[in-house]
Amino acid sequence: MADERGPLDGVRVLDLSRVLAGPFATMSLGELGARVIKVEHVLEGDETRSWGPPFVEGESAYYLGVNRNKESLALDLTRAEAQEVVRRLATGWADVVVENFRPGNLDRFNLSLESLRDAQPSLITASVRGYPLGDDRAGYDFVIQGAGGLMSITGPSDGEPYKVGVAAADLFTSMFLLSGVLAALYERTRTGRGQHVSVSLFESQVAMLANVASSYLLTGQRPRRYGNAHPSMAPYETVRTKDKPIAIGVGNDRQFLSLARALGREAWVDDARFGTNPDRVAHREELLAEIEAALAERTREEALALLTKGGIPCGPIRSIDEVFAGAEVAQAGTVAHLRHPLIEDLPQVRLPWRYSRTPAEPRTPPPLLGEHTRRILREVGLSDAQIEAALATGYASAPPERDT
Repeated sequence: MADERGPLDGVRVLDLSRVLAGPFATMSLGELGARVIKVEHVLEGDETRSWGPPFVEGESAYYLGVNRNKESLALDLTRAEAQEVVRRLATGWADVVVENFRPGNLDRFNLSLESLRDAQPSLITASVRGYPLGDDRAGYDFVIQGAGGLMSITGPSDGEPYKVGVAAADLFTSMFLLSGVLAALYERTRTGRGQHVSVSLFESQVAMLANVASSYLLTGQRPRRYGNAHPSMAPYETVRTKDKPIAIGVGNDRQFLSLARALGREAWVDDARFGTNPDRVAHREELLAEIEAALAERTREEALALLTKGGIPCGPIRSIDEVFAGAEVAQAGTVAHLRHPLIEDLPQVRLPWRYSRTPAEPRTPPPLLGEHTRRILREVGLSDAQIEAALATGYASAPPERDT
């Protein structure tokens, strides 16, 4: 029988992070069942609340995309009263604290992570940095994509370096942060002790160079851009058809034989230029020309049907609207629909875990700024009178019309 609780049910996360790398990881922890309290600037909230257009009912699509499964607590951390609230949550409530302040800023707020762990030895703290320890520069995804080498291998072979179309360095870092926190939670089950987890955008970006980094370290040769082609496999790139391009990914000689048969070009297998993968890589331009000539009279859909029938990995080059209209999204139930305080039907992309028993799923909509302030202040021991004083004096804020 399925359990309605997620695998992290009972885990409590205090989210002091902003923008993308930290918030995406904490959203993921919430998707897995953790309770997440997001601490935001008392007036402005997370920076992404203002990142747009597009906005829907005054809410930024960017913010809405990475902050579900959370409660919003709006505080002015320059105020001692607000600092005390965070300290109570960190040392008396939380299992995990996640932050991405510039180094030293939490110290200014009397909330150093070391002091929090000293007060609560089982606490796990996690930091997102821009660069490795000792380098205090702020990290921005676009800058890191350039500095970390990703742009140098992205883009047309005869053109300028390109960034990836989403904030890849931030998202790489988010996944390393998530896995680091999960590993620390598991280690705590053996020792009862917390610890600090630190990840940086730069190190995450370099780690995700993967085979490209390995090739450079082993050969000393600078990798170059190949556009949509692959440096070590062919054909593994976009191919033109009569109307629209498709992607073909041939990973071994057996698949290449299937491709040759499907296209009626069995002679390719005995051609010295194409017999093995290294041969095909060395003669990639000639091979591509041959494949495109064989598909020149077939539309995208005709080419895909032919190649799929032959067992060749292939697919369309889709626009985002085509992706969400596609059969795979419908089959997987990729889009969930939540009821937001201002948006009756808020579509959200499910994260890809599929558990057999404990579900990982979108649980609550992204909160309004300070939507849960009153409730959380009550949980940390403030009376109703103290809560109203906090709102009146401005060290906390909450929407006046709702108290959730």
